[in-house]
Amino acid sequence: MSCLRPWTFVVLVLILLAPAPSATAVPRATGDPVVPVLERVASPLRTAEPGGGVRDLGPIGRAVGDAVVVGMGEATHGSHEFLAMKDRVFRYLVEHRGFRTFALETAWSTGVRLDEYVVHGKGDPERIMREDFQYTYALNPTAENLELVEWMRDYNRRHPHDPVRFMGDDWGYTGPELYDRVTEYVARVRPDLSPRFDALYRGLRPAVPSGEYQKAYLARPLAERQDMAARTGRALALLEMLEPRGEAGRREFAEVLRHATVIDQTATGYGFDFDDPRQVAEAMRWRDDAMADNIVWWHRHTGHRILLAGHNNHIGYEPEDPRVLPRTQGAFLRDRLGDGYVSVGLTFGRGSFKATDPEEVHMLTHTVGAPRPGSNEHTLDQVRYGRWVLDLRTAPGPARTWLAEARPTRSVGTSYPEERNWFDIALGRCYDVVIHQDRVRAVDLLS
Repeated sequence: MSCLRPWTFVVLVLILLAPAPSATAVPRATGDPVVPVLERVASPLRTAEPGGGVRDLGPIGRAVGDAVVVGMGEATHGSHEFLAMKDRVFRYLVEHRGFRTFALETAWSTGVRLDEYVVHGKGDPERIMREDFQYTYALNPTAENLELVEWMRDYNRRHPHDPVRFMGDDWGYTGPELYDRVTEYVARVRPDLSPRFDALYRGLRPAVPSGEYQKAYLARPLAERQDMAARTGRALALLEMLEPRGEAGRREFAEVLRHATVIDQTATGYGFDFDDPRQVAEAMRWRDDAMADNIVWWHRHTGHRILLAGHNNHIGYEPEDPRVLPRTQGAFLRDRLGDGYVSVGLTFGRGSFKATDPEEVHMLTHTVGAPRPGSNEHTLDQVRYGRWVLDLRTAPGPARTWLAEARPTRSVGTSYPEERNWFDIALGRCYDVVIHQDRVRAVDLLS
């Protein structure tokens, strides 16, 4: 599963105390008879690597249709081919389907910093990744993500009047730049309120590295964290009262208000009681709802079509384990956008990935063999193509029946091995499209 790392211990306790789901039972009979049906309708993909011809991506373009947000998942956070495929598909969607924003499951404030580089060339993207992609986001500072950001910057050099943008949709860390943008705006339009905002944000603006800040935040007493959340809420309400009349300044105000909203999301998210399993589940649900809200706000504010990159457990419609994550970002996006949202799950047969040890101390390379019999991947891996895509919504009857049945599916979050890494998922209920790759290798983390 994919979750904020400070909550992992509580999440595992919740899993251990609850009855085991059917994914841990004896594997069911294989779905092999459906393989010929899948082969007839699957479309092979030439490569996962960006660049070169894009003719084989046509089926993905047709599956996307008129969607304004496309979620592309990953069965692990730490496999090269998943990140490379998202890069390749994003370039195709930009150049052939009018997409203009790449959204990553990472902090909103980091997105602000990387967007400044992508659009205006400000800052050093590798330095930004090293500074911000820590702890919760320790699997994001990769050569693959850096290559994507550099391509986006190069695209904007060639298209200065129609730029692509970068955003982060999450709130696990809120950098000092968001506090600066809010307080500087207030100082300019209502300087008499500056002392009030300084008091409300007291102790919140980061003054230490990202990873250290995140750890220290959760170590605060619950009452203190809840007081911080109450204060960010009051700051947000106060800022809302400053909305300018008329169109002048409305766009700037909307952006500043969203920064204050994300500041409040961070404080609210850390204000749950993580000693209470019910609160943990509610916090996870609230996180996915907030991420979806940020995506929808960005789409409506910019008018952009968006490729959203995240874990399968967030971009799909049904959660891996509803006891831990009751409702997914993908489900919230479908609520808000209807057919305007398309979910693409990414699966694999065997290979390697980066993830921490169970105690989340050391980053390691892990390797897994062939998928277990009875799993979704065991069947998908028998399709003769090494890499292929299928629009599940157009699958013929026999395949649709197979896709509607939940069976074990591999999922790796930040750490490995967790107590479980197989969850019962019905592919046809969880995703609109699936891209399967037979082999993956570990990402290249920035050294």
